Amino acid sequence: MADAIGPRLYGCYNCRNHVAFHDDIVSKNYVGRQRRRAFLFSHVMNLVVGPKMDRLLITGLYNVADVSCSDCGEVLGWRYEKAYIEAQKFKESKIVLEKFKIVKEDW
Repeated sequence: MADAIGPRLYGCYNCRNHVAFHDDIVSKNYVGRQRRRAFLFSHVMNLVVGPKMDRLLITGLYNVADVSCSDCGEVLGWRYEKAYIEAQKFKESKIVLEKFKIVKEDW
């Protein structure tokens, strides 16, 4: 009998702590801090949210908070707390994880 296939997960590249489900990706068309590819997620897990700060990003000014792995403390991306531009409000409460800082787990 074939093994049951579970949910596809992403883990922290540093310690492999599970941080997100593939099915929670809203968009794969984002750019991280180092101009590398990043994913926008609707939900994440096992992350710690840091202090809020205003940050100027490619699409405008946002209030964001860095998110770190709850096991090793590695910063993996950020959470949109507030979008100051009306057209960008859909990003609020969503999380960007930089692709090079997450790895596929259990695929």
